[in-house]
Amino acid sequence: MRTFFNLGREDTDVFPHGHLLVALLPVVAYVAVRDRRLPTRAVTFVAAVGSQFPDLVDKPLAHQFSVLPSGRVFIHSLPFAVPIIAGALAYGWYTERPRIGGAFAVAYVSHVIGDTYQSLLAGQIPADLLWPFVAAQPRPVVPFWAGVDRINVRLWTGFSVVVLGMTLVVVVRDIGQQIRKPT
Repeated sequence: MRTFFNLGREDTDVFPHGHLLVALLPVVAYVAVRDRRLPTRAVTFVAAVGSQFPDLVDKPLAHQFSVLPSGRVFIHSLPFAVPIIAGALAYGWYTERPRIGGAFAVAYVSHVIGDTYQSLLAGQIPADLLWPFVAAQPRPVVPFWAGVDRINVRLWTGFSVVVLGMTLVVVVRDIGQQIRKPT
């Protein structure tokens, strides 16, 4: 199982498919047990985006644009993650769709835990979880997954822009529908 998630690397980077599976399994299991059916497309979409959200933001900002010291700070960090998760849960509650907020929260938390589980199991709190209050853990400027001429960094950045753009359109549209919805 170790090789499936991080190919035995010490940096414990979980690849996107690993984050997706770890996030979707509890969401699907909960909905299947609770409702005796599979999750809706909306819940699945939100869980999929939540499972990738920290990397969709942090990796391009760190590795493509050099704005962050690491691809695992900012959205991976608890001072930013907690308010984002609280906002998603509140929005789900306010719009009477708690599974949407819950799916995002579970997926997001599973991503952060997936990236830090080795340190957490060892009883350590990784510095990245407390950034910017604690300096980020030093990492190579070029990630191991960058590929020849950093092609994978550029591909991930493009993928991130598309997914975050689509998500923004869906969220703005949903907010508009919720505002126009009669109470």
